[in-house]
Amino acid sequence: MREINPQETTRASAFKMWMSSPMPMVTLTKTFNITHIYKTSKKIGLKLNMLLCWAICKAASQVEEFYTLPKDGKLFRFDKLAVNVIVPNVRGGINSCDIPYSENLEQFCKDYATRTSSVAKSCQSIFEEEYMVVGTSAMIATELDCIVNQYTDKFLNPMVMWGKYRESWFKKTLPISFQFHHTQMDGAHAAKFLDILQREIDEVNV
Repeated sequence: MREINPQETTRASAFKMWMSSPMPMVTLTKTFNITHIYKTSKKIGLKLNMLLCWAICKAASQVEEFYTLPKDGKLFRFDKLAVNVIVPNVRGGINSCDIPYSENLEQFCKDYATRTSSVAKSCQSIFEEEYMVVGTSAMIATELDCIVNQYTDKFLNPMVMWGKYRESWFKKTLPISFQFHHTQMDGAHAAKFLDILQREIDEVNV
């Protein structure tokens, strides 16, 4: 992670316009066809949410704007991505867990399983400060149309959120909400990410 001069980036005007805005977060929602990734998770015995997190990181890695993040009135550049998941712990509470992104799905799954298991048992969160972290929140107890997260200057990272998937004839669909800071990217970048995410969900394979 390193600080960069906003004026030397493509986000110069966005930084000037949105960095001081009291509500700079934007939320887009898209319904995804998750039939393929659902079948893959059942076939190979891996958690659907874990595969979704990998697809999210892989899609994010293809959008340049994900590697920058506004924070404390400054703009920072990252070289590596990670995904954050919320983990229920043995005490009945929750903790945060950052999992570094690896293009190798097998490696990512190993890291995901090891880290989330450790966090659940220790009740200690794991944070990766040197990674650009994409937050996630899976509220799978019920079907949801859209999720708008709280806005706080303590967490300006992009956030991907979803509820329980929906079933129809031979098809599984899932509305996914994507929240981002307008300084980091514009709506067109966010829409591009969502389109890439659908492609990655369609193509995930082990």
